Amino acid sequence: MSRRRLSSIFASSSSSASSTASTSAPAKLVCALPPAYAVFKERLLSGTLGPDDARHLFDEVLLGCDLAKAPNQLLSALARAPPSVASSDGPAFAIELFKRMDRCASPQAAPNGYTYSILIDCYRRAHRPDLGLAIFGRLLKTGLGLNVVAYSTVIDGFFKEGEVDKAYDLFREMKKQGISPNVVTYNSIIDGLCKSKAMDKAYDLFREMKKQGISPDVVTYTSIIDGLCKSNAMDKPYDLFCEMKKQGISPNVVTYNSIIDGLCKSKAIDKAEKVLQQMLDAGVQPNNITYSSLINGYSSLGMWKESVRTFKDMSNCGLTPCVISCNSFMHALCKRGRIKEAKDIFDSMVKNRPKPDVTSYAVLLHGYATQGCFADVGNMFNLMESNGIAPDHHVFTILIDAFARRGMMDKAILIFEDMRKKGLNPDVCTYLTLISAYCRMGRLGDALEKFNHMVDVGVPPGSPVYSCLIQGHCIHGDLVKANELISEMMNKGIPPPCIKFFNSTINNLCKEGRVAKGKGIVDMIIHTGQSPDVITFNSLIDGYCLVGDMKEALRIVDVMTSVGVEPDVYTYNTLVNGYCQNGSIDDALTLFRDMFHMGVTLTSVAYNTIIHGTLLRKAEVAKAGNYLSKIDENNFAVEASTASLLLSLFSMEEQMKLGNRVHF
Repeated sequence: MSRRRLSSIFASSSSSASSTASTSAPAKLVCALPPAYAVFKERLLSGTLGPDDARHLFDEVLLGCDLAKAPNQLLSALARAPPSVASSDGPAFAIELFKRMDRCASPQAAPNGYTYSILIDCYRRAHRPDLGLAIFGRLLKTGLGLNVVAYSTVIDGFFKEGEVDKAYDLFREMKKQGISPNVVTYNSIIDGLCKSKAMDKAYDLFREMKKQGISPDVVTYTSIIDGLCKSNAMDKPYDLFCEMKKQGISPNVVTYNSIIDGLCKSKAIDKAEKVLQQMLDAGVQPNNITYSSLINGYSSLGMWKESVRTFKDMSNCGLTPCVISCNSFMHALCKRGRIKEAKDIFDSMVKNRPKPDVTSYAVLLHGYATQGCFADVGNMFNLMESNGIAPDHHVFTILIDAFARRGMMDKAILIFEDMRKKGLNPDVCTYLTLISAYCRMGRLGDALEKFNHMVDVGVPPGSPVYSCLIQGHCIHGDLVKANELISEMMNKGIPPPCIKFFNSTINNLCKEGRVAKGKGIVDMIIHTGQSPDVITFNSLIDGYCLVGDMKEALRIVDVMTSVGVEPDVYTYNTLVNGYCQNGSIDDALTLFRDMFHMGVTLTSVAYNTIIHGTLLRKAEVAKAGNYLSKIDENNFAVEASTASLLLSLFSMEEQMKLGNRVHF
């Protein structure tokens, strides 16, 4: 038998006000209920109970009954009622009505223990568990005493507000008072500890409750399984999942989702599929979360066909993924160049639901732009406008970047101007896109013009814009202007580029053989108040070795040691390689031996360099053999180029012997 929709239940309540009392309260209570009780409940369910009417009806109930049970039921229902136009905050209003009950009720209908439990729950729902805790004083004062329900409610409230220590202290205080926790108490505290990632404490309590003879229920198991899954310890939650089924406790959709998500994130997709089948066999219907976990699991393993199939299965089952999930999935597909599958997802959104939003179009535009499919970029942009989706800053920036990256600056500027005509003022990301493209192309004048324009229109340039201009001027040789830009940004209070930025620029220049320019950037590092590090010096040494100036490379080593920067293994490897590349074989061997005596950790690179670059080139096979034995001792691998040269010097029989001894 299918369940009735909530909307139909609410709709029918107006025609069954007279039967509400009879179906929601025991027969003895119905006889004592005033008519106001039924009206209150019916209007509360229909969402038409306003504050004034509620006060009036509640007062009539208080005056017309001689027990607290009727007002308690109204307070409880009000505390749990969803927000409506007539009453936006049920718990807060229930607290107000409690005060009327406390003040106006007859002695027989005065607040009892259940009333105070409702009040504490209202404070929990109002995110004020501290006020719920304050009610403990009244319970003691009235002689009603504290009970497990009151403690459990306040503990749960503190956990939900993230006050873990208070909740746990209260739990221990409860046990000291001789009040035994029940399954609800343990569920609250285990769930709270799991959500705060205190898994050891949570698991200890899980074992404690079983020792106390309190049987965990589906809520207990689901909380502990979910917490363990999120902590990436998948063996234990899977064992607990099997245990709960053996105990005859049926997992619900949340339990299945937790275990499936955990298995997917730990790459155990086969197990996740088995659990999904168990879920279906048990008659538990997968929901959006189930399918999203599987889609993400397949995607993380590169199983794109399976992820797309699962997405389609989700739609075929009548489930509607949210637009954020769709956009995220399309983005993942586009990042891996699977633009066709992403477009299929987009088409299904157009045909069914959810309808694409501006981000959906932006994802596909970026995917097409990355692959250089300009015709598709144009078609998608036109479709976007024809469907009434207004492009935002992000969309225009994607289009500008697509053309700018391919040097098509005239088209990029046309889009930039079109953006302004449509009333969208370019932001810092848009300007940075153009400035970066101009810098890459060496059009520094145009880059500075756009920079000045953004300042004039009130868009403040930040560190990324300045860094882009500084790097552009460094790469294209204008170190004077680069220094001016550093001074300008520092005067504005903008932090200068970090040492990694400068090292990257120096390394690029040195690899191009422009070592003098790279060396000039060291002055900029000092100008910003930073100090060159070992990477800075190693880049310069590598550059000088590359251009064959070993004398200057050695001078850089002297400079770095004089300023307190110790050469590392990369420094020495670079020098050995430099000597080899420049034909100074004896110098390379001498330095290699010095490295050994100085206790420098020799790497596979160093051994391969010395064998390939010196000994084998001179056909000194016997000496090479000594170093090959060191490679074997350290379990290093011989590089392909070294192996090729080595084998060319040996007979076939010798090659076989060597192959058994050395790792290739």
